Amino acid sequence: MKKAFITGIGGQDGSYLAELLLEKGYSVHGIVRRNSTPEHQQSRLDGVRNNPNLHVYYGDLLDVSGLEKLLREIQPDEVYNIAAQSHVRISYDIPQFTVQTNALGVINILEAVRTNCPNAKFYQASSSEMFGSSVDEDGFQRETTRMTPVSPYGCTKVFGYNIVRNYRNAYNLFASNGILFNHESPRRGSNFVTNKVVKAAVEIKLGLTDKLELGNLDAYRDWGHSKDYVRAMHLILQQPEPGDYVVATGVTHSVREMCEYVFAKLGLDYKDYVIQNQKFLRPEELKYLKGDSSRIRALGWEPEYTFETLMDDMIEHWVNIYKK
Repeated sequence: MKKAFITGIGGQDGSYLAELLLEKGYSVHGIVRRNSTPEHQQSRLDGVRNNPNLHVYYGDLLDVSGLEKLLREIQPDEVYNIAAQSHVRISYDIPQFTVQTNALGVINILEAVRTNCPNAKFYQASSSEMFGSSVDEDGFQRETTRMTPVSPYGCTKVFGYNIVRNYRNAYNLFASNGILFNHESPRRGSNFVTNKVVKAAVEIKLGLTDKLELGNLDAYRDWGHSKDYVRAMHLILQQPEPGDYVVATGVTHSVREMCEYVFAKLGLDYKDYVIQNQKFLRPEELKYLKGDSSRIRALGWEPEYTFETLMDDMIEHWVNIYKK
């Protein structure tokens, strides 16, 4: 039985990844950060909570001794570092914490792997935000695109990406980066724009609220489904050699187009309800992301969800929540 260790197992990606690996017969171990509302910390894992091969511990990327103790005892075959301060806009509000978690945290887990289970395969959750304002002439961003991040979050992810490559070369670790473009699901936090839009649209449809405040409506993103993207994470660690891979749908939509689609599915016109609020704008906006995932598609990965079916899945989720 293979053993996997997942940081951030209680999050959107961590929970879907845990389900995938359990289905494949893994023994899955993961850490969640302790907070004062434990009844919500592992709710995304409710579907597999009783699986005897799932083991969840309290932990933190900034607690080096805790990481080393767990890795020394578990001796995992695969380590997936998905934990992060993951909200780009909020990284402007808490830049130091974002740097500590997303940059120093990567070194901490890499060092823990290097000294306690150096034969484990390591996956780092890198991000399309690393590219920032750089776009290749054909309108895509790919593994070779220059990285010019435009947020504290993006800057920390560039550091994490590069330190993984450094440890790969310096210590001969199997350490790979998945450069994932925006990916969403019903499990996405409702302060992220996709779930914020869907949740508010359903509430408006049911008469529970009457408006939705957003920032930049003309930001374009390449949105996929987290379920598809965790399959890519696993595939990256099944390769004979480590490497770096863009994971994306190759299709881009604006926030405005998202609003138009979601509200129309509910029989509404978004123009009647959506207003722009300056407080949701970033100090430096990132206008456009679209990924070329040719390299990982050559390994057999293809997304099963489209932008439309992703939105439909999220709409159905919130409709069912409010029905209950």
